[in-house]
Amino acid sequence: MARHSGGRGWYGKVLGAALGVTLLATGASVWTAQAGAVDDSAPKATASPRPGGAVKPVAVTIVHASDKGARGVNITIDDGPDPVWTPQVLDVLREYGVKATFCMVGTQAQAHPDLVKEVVAAGHRLCDHSVSHDTTMDKQSQAYQSQQILDAERMITEASGGVRPMYYRAPGGAFTPYSRKLAASHGMRPLGWNVDTKDFEQPGADAIVATVERELPNGPTLLFHDAGGDRSQTVEALRRILPELKEQGYSFGFPVR
Repeated sequence: MARHSGGRGWYGKVLGAALGVTLLATGASVWTAQAGAVDDSAPKATASPRPGGAVKPVAVTIVHASDKGARGVNITIDDGPDPVWTPQVLDVLREYGVKATFCMVGTQAQAHPDLVKEVVAAGHRLCDHSVSHDTTMDKQSQAYQSQQILDAERMITEASGGVRPMYYRAPGGAFTPYSRKLAASHGMRPLGWNVDTKDFEQPGADAIVATVERELPNGPTLLFHDAGGDRSQTVEALRRILPELKEQGYSFGFPVR
């Protein structure tokens, strides 16, 4: 899985100073983290308390498969919600009757609870994408990973009015065995992707569509973004690719849990 940027990315540049003291790097690379065994030690929650009661743990493995089977496609939307682009993405999804998984950054969810509620009301699913989109998560301490994951879970849940995220996607794919186990113990299945549209690079709607067409045989989970910059190309690409995939006999679903 490709990292979207070096360091903490666009959220980290704004929020890094607010996240506390610098923590020592302890992780391995994302590929090592995904392939490695999960630490048997129980994750220790160091973040703020979660609202609500107990949740059912889910599998710690990174999921890519669709609940619609072999001809299923999972649309996943990262980094929002954003007051400009999320409503436009929602309009396109509504137009074609497609449900998606929105991987939300905690600070964005906290800033725009109305949009989180709108996503939920439209039948889409929520995913925890950390507090500040730090793409070096796999090189940080377990305490830092816990704070990023569990505080984001709380922020998203509170913003939604009580609906918890069902998945956890590490920024830039920077999973670790610890972060996967922690998320899974809180009912959030670690979520990967098969097709990185690279829409965050603004390559043009034609290029985004071509990437989906070329790489969909790699697997069903497609990665798009609704924040972090001008997402007009993403909106246009979705408007073109959704009916095209429907015409080809694909169904749109959610990642399995």
